[in-house]
Amino acid sequence: MADRRVDLSALPKEVRDQLAELDLELSEGDITQKGYEKKRTKLLAPYIIQTPVEPPRQNDIQPPAPSSSSSHGPPPSSSSRYRERRSRRTHRSGGTRDERYRSDIHSEAVQAALAKHKEEKMALPMPTKRRSTYVQSPVVTRTPPDSSSGSEDETSVRRQSSVVPPQPMVNPNLQSPDSWINSTVQGSSTSSSASSTLSHGEARPQPQSQPKPQPQPQYKPQYQPLYQPPYQPQHQPQSSAHTAAVTDMLAHSRIAPSENSTPPPDVTAVAPPSRGPRVDLTSNPVVRGMSRGQSRSSMMETADGVPVNSRVSTKIQQLLNTLKRPKRPPLSEFFTDDAEEIVEVPQPDPNVPKPEGRQIIPVKGEPLGVVSNWPPALQAALARWGATQGKSPALTALDITGKPLCTLTYGKLWSRSVKLAYTLLNKLGTKNEQILKPGDKVALVYPNSDPGMFWVAFYGCLLAEVIPVPIEVPLSRKDVGISQVGFLLGSCGVGLALTSEICLKGLPKTPTGEILQFKGWPRLKWVVTDSKYLTKPSKDWQPHIPTANTDPAYIEYKASKDGTVVGVAVSKVAMLTHCQALTQACNYCEGETLVNVLDFKKDIGLWHGVLTAVMNRIHTISVPYAVMKACPLSWVQRVHNHKARIALVKCRDLHWAMMAHRDQRDTSLASLRMLIVADGANPWSVSSCDAFLNVFQSHGLKPEVICPCATSPEAMTVAIRRPGVPGTPLPARAILSMGGLSHGVIRVNTEDKNSALTVQDVGHVMPGALMCIVKPDGPPQLCKTDEIGEIIINSRAGGNMYYGLPGVTKNTFEVIPVNANGVPIGEIPFVRSGLLGFVGPGSLIFVVGKIEGLLMVSGRRHNADDLVATALAVEPVKTVYRGRIAVFSITVFYDERVTIVAEQRPDASEEDSFQWMSRVLQAIDSIHQVGLYCLALVPANTLPKTPLGGIHISDTKQFFLDGNLHPCNILMCPHTCVTNLPKPRQKQPVGVGPASVMVGNLVAGKRIAQAAGRDLGMIEDQDLVRKLCMWPTVMHQYLTEALQWRAQTDADHVLFVLLNAKGVPVSTATCVQLHKRAEKIAAALTEKGSINTGENVVLLYPPGIDLIAAFYGCLYAGCVPVNVRPPHPQNLAATLPTVRMIIDVSKAACILTTQSLMRTLRSKEAAASVNIKTWPTIIDTDDLPRRRPPQIYKPPTAEMIAYLDFSVSTTGMLTGVKVSHAAVSALCRSIKLQCELYSSRQIAICLDPYCGLGFVLWCLASVYSGHQSVLIPPFELESCLSLWLSTLSQYRIRDTFCSYSVMELCTKGLGTQTELLKARGVSLSCVRSCVVIAEERPRLALSHSFSKLFKDIGLSSRAVSTAFGSRVNLAICLQGTTGPDPCTVYVDMKSLRHDRVRVVERGAPQSLPLMESGKILPGVRVIIVNPETRGPLGDSHLGEIWVNSPHNASGYYTIYGEESLQANHFNTKLSFGDPQTLWARTGYLGFVKRTELLEANGDRHDALFVVGSLDETLELRGLRYHPIDIETSVSRAHRSIAESAVFTWTNLLVVVSELCGSEQDALDLVPLITNVVLEEHHLIVGVVVIVDPGVIPINSRGEKQRMHLRDSFLADQLDPIYVAYNM
Repeated sequence: MADRRVDLSALPKEVRDQLAELDLELSEGDITQKGYEKKRTKLLAPYIIQTPVEPPRQNDIQPPAPSSSSSHGPPPSSSSRYRERRSRRTHRSGGTRDERYRSDIHSEAVQAALAKHKEEKMALPMPTKRRSTYVQSPVVTRTPPDSSSGSEDETSVRRQSSVVPPQPMVNPNLQSPDSWINSTVQGSSTSSSASSTLSHGEARPQPQSQPKPQPQPQYKPQYQPLYQPPYQPQHQPQSSAHTAAVTDMLAHSRIAPSENSTPPPDVTAVAPPSRGPRVDLTSNPVVRGMSRGQSRSSMMETADGVPVNSRVSTKIQQLLNTLKRPKRPPLSEFFTDDAEEIVEVPQPDPNVPKPEGRQIIPVKGEPLGVVSNWPPALQAALARWGATQGKSPALTALDITGKPLCTLTYGKLWSRSVKLAYTLLNKLGTKNEQILKPGDKVALVYPNSDPGMFWVAFYGCLLAEVIPVPIEVPLSRKDVGISQVGFLLGSCGVGLALTSEICLKGLPKTPTGEILQFKGWPRLKWVVTDSKYLTKPSKDWQPHIPTANTDPAYIEYKASKDGTVVGVAVSKVAMLTHCQALTQACNYCEGETLVNVLDFKKDIGLWHGVLTAVMNRIHTISVPYAVMKACPLSWVQRVHNHKARIALVKCRDLHWAMMAHRDQRDTSLASLRMLIVADGANPWSVSSCDAFLNVFQSHGLKPEVICPCATSPEAMTVAIRRPGVPGTPLPARAILSMGGLSHGVIRVNTEDKNSALTVQDVGHVMPGALMCIVKPDGPPQLCKTDEIGEIIINSRAGGNMYYGLPGVTKNTFEVIPVNANGVPIGEIPFVRSGLLGFVGPGSLIFVVGKIEGLLMVSGRRHNADDLVATALAVEPVKTVYRGRIAVFSITVFYDERVTIVAEQRPDASEEDSFQWMSRVLQAIDSIHQVGLYCLALVPANTLPKTPLGGIHISDTKQFFLDGNLHPCNILMCPHTCVTNLPKPRQKQPVGVGPASVMVGNLVAGKRIAQAAGRDLGMIEDQDLVRKLCMWPTVMHQYLTEALQWRAQTDADHVLFVLLNAKGVPVSTATCVQLHKRAEKIAAALTEKGSINTGENVVLLYPPGIDLIAAFYGCLYAGCVPVNVRPPHPQNLAATLPTVRMIIDVSKAACILTTQSLMRTLRSKEAAASVNIKTWPTIIDTDDLPRRRPPQIYKPPTAEMIAYLDFSVSTTGMLTGVKVSHAAVSALCRSIKLQCELYSSRQIAICLDPYCGLGFVLWCLASVYSGHQSVLIPPFELESCLSLWLSTLSQYRIRDTFCSYSVMELCTKGLGTQTELLKARGVSLSCVRSCVVIAEERPRLALSHSFSKLFKDIGLSSRAVSTAFGSRVNLAICLQGTTGPDPCTVYVDMKSLRHDRVRVVERGAPQSLPLMESGKILPGVRVIIVNPETRGPLGDSHLGEIWVNSPHNASGYYTIYGEESLQANHFNTKLSFGDPQTLWARTGYLGFVKRTELLEANGDRHDALFVVGSLDETLELRGLRYHPIDIETSVSRAHRSIAESAVFTWTNLLVVVSELCGSEQDALDLVPLITNVVLEEHHLIVGVVVIVDPGVIPINSRGEKQRMHLRDSFLADQLDPIYVAYNM
C-alpha cells in the first residue's frame, strides 16, 4: 500500500485527522472502499518517499518475492497500488518460458482473472423467479455450428479466444521493445495453440495466505480446447529480421527510447483503484452510498430559489432583478442541460497515459502497376473471356448437401448477361416507353444459395449500364431492419427488383397472391431473370461497353450502428481500380480456383469472388451459408477436391472446420497459397488463425498462407497481408495494454498479463493508396505514432458517396486531415474507413476495433468485440447458445453504460446461468477495468438476426430499450458502474439563526407563508333566519338539536336518497324518518346494550342510510359512535383483524350492525382469523321495535366528544381522533358557507363514508344544512361503471363529491365509451363542481385525464378540483362554488429534494406540476413551518403545514393515551413570531404561494400546495424524496406496468411494480425501471420486485399502503413473479 512508504507519525496533524476521519467513514459505511482508496492515496501522495530503482539486467528475471512489489517498482500512483495489491494477492511469477510472443488463447487470461474468485463462492443474492414464468422456447438441443455472432456481421465464434495474454510478467520497470511487438520466427513445425500454453511451466495463481510462491499443480482452463496438438512449439533464436523490426518500430513510435527510462504511465488500472474483481455483497446487503466528498458540483441557490450560477448574461440578470415577478428564470435557462450541476465529474487522473510519439506521416502503398492487358472496364474482361475462353468454368454452385450442383462457364455467363441486358433495356414496358434507361437503379434480390443467378443479374446490369443495388431477400414483414432497407431503396429511387423464379415464389404474399408491400418500401415491379424468360438479342445488338468512368457502377448496402441502412455508391473506375489493386496485392493469376464462403452480394465476397474473379478468369466455388451450417467442413473439402489456390473465409469458418475436422482424415490444404481471413481485424482472429493452423498444419496448410485483411464498405479494402514466401519469418504481433487502448494510446503490456490484447497485422496498405491515422472524434487531426485513431484512405479504389445523402457523404468521403495546429496537410480528400488502428513496424497496419463497436464509458474507449471475446472465454459451453453474444452501450444518467445480451442454452440451469453471469462480471472488471451495467440472457434463437444469422445489434438494443427483449435471466449492476452520482447532501445543523429575524409579517425579507379562509360569521337576526328557513347556529350547538328541529319544522323534506347499481333509489330518509329511526336505535342501546353515557359504540354498516340512523341513534343515547368499515365477506382473513383491532383499541361497549354482518362476525370463517367469543354485545338494527328513549341526551358542553374518527394512514398506522360537538358544527358551517348549501340544493356523493371528510359529507352535512344528498356506494360502480355519471346527468346535479379511486375507475373503464354515454343521453353540462376528497397531493394527471375524457359529454374543464384534510383537521381546503379556479405551478424537482421550492416554466426539464389543493375553508388558518426549528417560513418555502381552526380535532384517542404525542400534534406553538396561537401539525409538507388571482374581497389569493406526507418521504443520499414522484416515473417506464410502489429497506430503494402484461415481460421491466429512476431521480434502485396486479395494498381512499407492502415483502408474502437484486 502507499502508506508503506510513509511514516504516518511524521505527517502534519491535519492530514492525520483527515485520515482518521476517512477510516471512520469507511467503518460506518459512509464511503465506498473505492472512494476510500482514492482519497487516501490523494492525501498521502505528497508525502510518499520516492525510491530510485535500478532496473535489473535482462537475464536476471526472477519470480518476484511477495514483498518485492513494495520494495521495487515505480512511485505508487493509485494505479500502481492497485497493481501491487493484485500482484501480492496472486503471486504471479515469471516462468522459464521464452518471453517471445506466442498466441495464447484468451480463455487462459480469463481463467487467471477468475482464479482469484475461484475459492470464494459468490455471495450475491440470486434473483428469485416464479417457476411457471419461463417455459423456454423449444430449440433443438443438439448444437450444430451456427453463425455465432457478437457483432453485425455474423462473426464471433464460440471461442475461448481473443485477448491474448503476453508472456510471463517481466519486471514492470524493464520495458524492452520486443516485449511490445515480437517477431516470432516459426519453422514449419512451430505452432501455437490453446493447449500449448499449458505446457510451459508457469506458476499459477495461489491463495493469498501463502507466504511465498510454491510450485503449484498445473491449472487447466475449465473450457478445454477440443483438440490437442501432437507436438510442442520450439522457439528458434532471435533473427536479425527481428532486430530490424524493432529499430523500425522505434523509429515509428518513440515509446521506450532507453532501457532506463521510466515506462509510460500505465493505464490498466484507471478504473477505481481498489475495485478488485469481487462483486460479493454481504449476506445482509447494505449498499453504501457514494462518499461525501465525491462530487464537485451541487446547485447553490439564493433564498429566492434562483440558482446562483445562472447561466444568463448580466443584462438579463439586471432585468430579472428589476422585474416585479422574477423567480422565473428566462427560457434560455430552461432548456439547457444542467448536467454540470448534477453529475459528479471525476477528477482527471494524472497517470492517464498520453501519446508521446511524433506526428504520423501518411503511409503510401506500392504503386499500382500498369499491365498492358488490363481491360478498360470490367465488362470488357467478361466479354473477352466469354469470347476467347467460353468453356472455362466461372462459377460452381453447391447444393444443400455440399455437392457441386452446376457450373457456369464464362461463355454461358457472357451470353446470359447479354440476354438480360437486352431484356432490361428493350423488353420491359411498351415499345415506345421503356421502363429502364441506363443510369437507373434496380434491386437485386437473390438468396445466398443461388450465386449463378446473381452473377448473371449483376453483370447483366453492368452491361445494360443500370446500377444494381444488391439486397437481402425479405422473408417476412417483421424482418429486422426491413423498413431501413426500404429507406435505402427509396433514397436510391429503385422501382424495379430482379429476382429468380424460385425466390419470387418464396416471397411473402397477400391473400390475393400479390407480393406483400413491405414496411417502408417503395412500390416495386418484380422481374424474373431465369433464362427462359430472357429474350435473345437481335444480331445487330451489342451491349455498349464504355471505358470505366466516374459514374456509379453499383451500390452496396451498409447497416450502421444505429440500424440505419445506407448505400455506398462505387464508381466504374473505382470498381475496376479495386480489382486491379486486389489482383496486384494477392498476385491473382488466370485460371486459378477460389473457394468463397462469404456473402457474394457485398464486401469481400463480392470484391474477390465476383468482380476480381471475372477480371482474372478465376474459377469460383461458392459455398452457401446453409451448406456451412449442415457441413462445416464443406469448404475444406472443396479446397481439397478442386486443389483451390485461394479461400475466402471468416474466423467462424475456421473455427467450425477445426471443430469438425476429426470426421475427415485425408483432406489436404497444401494447394492453398492464400487463405484470406475477412475479419482478420477482430480480437479473436489471432487465436482462430493460430488454432486452425495448429490443427491443419498436418494437412499441408502452410503458416504463411494465412492472410488477414481489413475492409470497410466506404474505403473497400484498406489493407491485406500479402501471401508470404515459404520459410520467411511470420509477421509481428502486438501485445497491447488494454488500459492503454482504453485511453487511445499504444502501450506495451508489461503490467498484468490478463489485461492484454494481442493483435495481428492485416498486412500493408493497398497498392496505389495513401493512408493516415486521425483522431476518431472532432476534427480529423493526425495522430501521433503511439496513438490509436481512425484509418483514413485516399485511393481511386474506394466508395464515392452515400447515395442520395450529400451531407453525411461530405463527413465521410471528403475528409482533409489537419496537423496539430489545425492546418490541412494537403488538398487531397480521404475516406473514413470506420476502423481504429495504428501503423506498426515496417508500415504494417494493425486494427484494434471499429468505430461502430466503440463504447465510450467515463471517457475511456472499450471495444465491443473485445468484451464479446472476454465473455465468450468464460466457459460459455454450459450457458451460452452457440456463442451468440451482443454487446452495446446505452446512455443512462450522462454516461454510456455497457450492456451484454446473450442467448441461453435451452438446457442451462438457473444456477449455471447466474454463475456464468457473475463470472463474466468479474472477468470484464478484471481484464477491461470497466463495470457492466446490465447482463441479460434471452432464450435461444430469440435475438434479432442479420441475414446471415449474426446478431442484429441495433435491433437488439432497441428491443432492450423498448422492453421487448423478454430475457429469462438478468443481472443489473448499477451500484458498481454508476460512479458519477451527485454528492450526497449533508444536512445543515438545525437552529434558529440571526437570519430568521421577524419583521412584522416578513421572515428574512420575505412574507410569512400563511393563508386563511374567510371568517365564520354568526347570524344573529332571528327574523332573517326564519325568512331564509335556516336555523340559528347559536341556538343549536349540536347536530341532535338540528335534526330534531328539522323533524319539527320540515318533517317531509327528503335528506338522503340511496341508489343501487341500477340507479334506482332503494331507500330514502326524510327529516322525520331519520329522527324516528335514531330514536328506535337509542332506545335499543339503553335497553338491549345497557350502554352508559359516554361509552363507545362501533357502527359496522355498509354505505347507506342505516349507518346515518345508527350514528344519530348513538348521539341521542349519549354514547360516542365509532364508524368502522365492515369486513369483506370474501376476504375475512385480511379485513377482519383490522375491525377487531379498532373494536379493541376503542374499547367499544357494543357493536351496532345489520343481520347479515352479525352472522358474518359469528361465522366459522371469522373464527379462523379472530376470537369470536370475545366480541362485545352485538345489536342488529334491522327490525327494532318502535320504542322511544326516555329522553334525548344533550351534552353539558360542546367540548364533549361527538364521535371518534378511526383511519389507517398510508404508513400503516391506525389512528383515532376525537371530534367534539363544537368541531362538528363549526366544520358543517364552514362547508355550508364554502359550498353554498341550503335546503333546495341537491348534491351527489360517491365516497366511502367511514372516516375523514367522506364521513362528514355522507352523515353530517345534510342534517346541518338541509340539502338533499344522493348517496352512491362506490362498490356499486364495480357492477355498473357509469352509475355515478348517469346519476349526475339524471338528477341534474351541480355539486358532486368523489374519491380518486372512483375517478380512476371511470377514467379507465369509461374513457373509451364517451360516444356510448352520449348516445344514452348522459350529459355533465350541469356539473358546476366535482370535488375529489383526499388526504394527499392532488393527482393532477388523473384529474386532467378525467376532465379531458368527459369533456365530450359536457363536463366543464373548470369543474374538477380537490379537497385536502388530515388526521388533525378533517377538512382544511375544499374548492367551493365561488373564488378563483385552482391554479397549477411547476416546481423544480431537484430543489424540492433539498426542501426548497423553485418555480419554473411548464415543460422545463425535471419540473413537477402541482395543483392547488382547493380553497382554504372559512375559519381555517394555515402557516408553513420548518418541522425541525418550528419557526415560520417565508413565501414559497417548503415546510410542514400547521393549521388553526375551530374544527380541529381535540386529540388522538389511544389506548395508552400518549399525551406527549397529542400535545405535540394538536396544541403546538411556534418557536418565534406569534408564540400565543395554538396550532395543529398536519404531518404534510407544502408551501403557500401568493397568486395573481383575486379573492371576492379584492385581495390577492394565497394558494396552498400540498407536496406529500412527511412520514412517507424517503431520506436517501441526504435528500428528501416523495414516493409518488418515483412511482410516477416508474409507471411511465413500460406499458405493462399497471401500478408501482417504492419504499426503502436497509438503505436500498425497493421498487415493487405490478405487471399487467404477460409474465414474459417481467424481466424486461428490471432495466427500464432502473434506468428511469437513475435518469430522473439520480437514485440507484436496489431491488426490483415484479408482482401480479392487485398486490400493492390500497386503502379506501385509493392511497397506497407502502408500509404494509414493505412488511409483506420482508415476510416474503408477495408471491412475486421476479425479484432482481441490483448489484
